[in-house]
Amino acid sequence: MAYTIDTYSNSRSWRIEDGTIDQTTDLKLVGKNYAGYGEIQNENFVFLLENFSGQAEPPRKIRGQLWFDSGNSKLKFYDGTKWRTTGGAEVSASVPVGLKEGDFWWDTSNEQLYTYNGGDFVLIGPQSAGSGQTQIISRSVRDTTGNSRNIITAVVNDETVLAFSSQTFNISTSDIDSQIDGFSTVRAGLTLKNTITSDGVTSGSGTSAYRLWGTASNADRLNGLEASSYVLSSNPTFTGLASFAEDGIQIAGGDLSLSVDDQSTKAIISNENGAQIEFRAKDSFGNQLNPVRFFPNAVTPGFVPGTESNPLATVASTSLGTADYRWPNVFALNYEGLGQVSSALLKPGANYDPTANISTYGLLPSVTATADTVAIRNGDGDIFARYFQGVATEAFYADLAEKYTTDKEYPVGTVMMVCEHETHEAEACDDAGIPIGVISAEPAYLMNTGSDGQAVGLKGRVPVRVVGPIKKGQPVYAEAIGVAKANGVHMVGVALETNEAEEEKLVECVLKV
Repeated sequence: MAYTIDTYSNSRSWRIEDGTIDQTTDLKLVGKNYAGYGEIQNENFVFLLENFSGQAEPPRKIRGQLWFDSGNSKLKFYDGTKWRTTGGAEVSASVPVGLKEGDFWWDTSNEQLYTYNGGDFVLIGPQSAGSGQTQIISRSVRDTTGNSRNIITAVVNDETVLAFSSQTFNISTSDIDSQIDGFSTVRAGLTLKNTITSDGVTSGSGTSAYRLWGTASNADRLNGLEASSYVLSSNPTFTGLASFAEDGIQIAGGDLSLSVDDQSTKAIISNENGAQIEFRAKDSFGNQLNPVRFFPNAVTPGFVPGTESNPLATVASTSLGTADYRWPNVFALNYEGLGQVSSALLKPGANYDPTANISTYGLLPSVTATADTVAIRNGDGDIFARYFQGVATEAFYADLAEKYTTDKEYPVGTVMMVCEHETHEAEACDDAGIPIGVISAEPAYLMNTGSDGQAVGLKGRVPVRVVGPIKKGQPVYAEAIGVAKANGVHMVGVALETNEAEEEKLVECVLKV
């Protein structure tokens, strides 16, 4: 009669018929009345005793089965998916799969031990692969008094690069096991290789010195000197006279230099990266007024803050010298400005001779039209002369204009006409109006210059606002809102140039209004 064999967990069962053998597992399951069952059962016991020892894994394993991997001398069990080592670590050159959290893996390629955290492998050590040592080491060394000191050292490729200590001491020179290359002294805190001498002074000025790179919140020494040896920006005070070489000092990365010319011993203040030097002084109320500015080709007064748009008013309040401290002589090639008193002016082409009588080389002031004199006003404010020659008889610009009040500010080239409003005299001309002129840009002669309004060109050549194509020699006529065109009723002028553009533009014209 057949019987059924179940696993301990009841997850699987086998039905064994009488007189048969079931070989679906690595053990042979014998049915009733099978001849020779004794040998089979004894072999099964031996297989269990040796845990299926062999280099090849059992071919018909079941979950929970043990196997002694004789090739690697490891006892393994089958978890239903893979054979897993029961003790020690997985040994392989590549990353193993199927491990559980807490399992170990020995990397035979790099000779390193890892543990699996359930998602990734975490290196246990050693921290460097290959033969070179790279890790943090706790060690004990002896000082020069023979006492043992506990420190932590950082080793990179077999080289100790820094040491941590809670105490300051000198390392024993007689204890070979305590010697650390580059360390004669270990100070409380962090000590870098080749940076501290036996007397505690920072060395490390050579190329072999190690450095602490990054941001430090404080330092006792800089280049071996105590911090108290340096001048602070918050308290830049010297206790005695400071001396600098002829090269002087530089400010802002060399923008400003203070030096001495070694050829002539001249003191030099030089703006190396700009075109201006400014000297400032405050009045008794602490106000900053009119600094003196040095440019490459000029020395000028500064401006009172907020009044740079009106430099003339500021210049008037800046003096060269004072009533009590006058300049005895001022030498210059040209003078431009306002002079209150003058005994004479140099004749054109004459050479200045300070020892000669002014009448022999100068132009004397006179209220009459006298030759070789400077014209000045008389008591009535009149100036006398025979002729005025120069800009008054010639003009740089091209039109005669007069000022008229307008209803608003019109752009250059706008055709204007007399309006009927009482508040102003002229406005933009339309096609029914009679043009009187065009808003001028730069009149050669401007009448009523002291009156309000805009300069309206009456005669000459001026730019005119024109729409549509126009040819040189064509007349232009008044159109709407102060613009002219090539046809119409009331003529403005004649075009002096050709312009084929349809949109509005300025066209140079001879006025014929």
